[in-house]
Amino acid sequence: MERKIGPSQRAIPEGDDRERLICPDCGFVQYENPKIVVGSVVRFEDRFLMCRRAIMPRRGFWTLPAGYLELNEAPIDGARREAWEEARARIDIDALLAVYDVPRISQVQMIWRARLHEPVFAPGPESLEVKLFAWDEIPWDDIAFPTVRWALHHAVEIGARTDFAARTNPPDETATG
Repeated sequence: MERKIGPSQRAIPEGDDRERLICPDCGFVQYENPKIVVGSVVRFEDRFLMCRRAIMPRRGFWTLPAGYLELNEAPIDGARREAWEEARARIDIDALLAVYDVPRISQVQMIWRARLHEPVFAPGPESLEVKLFAWDEIPWDDIAFPTVRWALHHAVEIGARTDFAARTNPPDETATG
């Protein structure tokens, strides 16, 4: 007789309202939760640091230094780590700029406002190229994700203000990834 071990069947647990993976032997419920993405809009003087993706999805398109939060990592530390991993950039983070939700792919994105210590950077393993862009030089037609566009616009909207609430998805816009 084959014995099932661990969560291996989908069912609605008692008192719940949706299907979950459940262990038929012990009743353990495995909850699946959204992924958290952390990153930053990094500026040096009047320019924005952007990375051209070396990985899928959207290989070859431009994005902010951002990626998945690791287990046991504070979100702000994850944003610093991603800036280093993707752009070999040392940054100072000053405020949470935005929290975007992308339910279609079960993501929550936390984006900070940051400054580059000095204009020293290089592509990390997930970037083909890293560059500082003036606002009118940003390759808008080659932006990887809607949330990148939103974050850039939100950063400009806020400017140097320190008295602002973190932004969210723009009204009537849906993030597709």
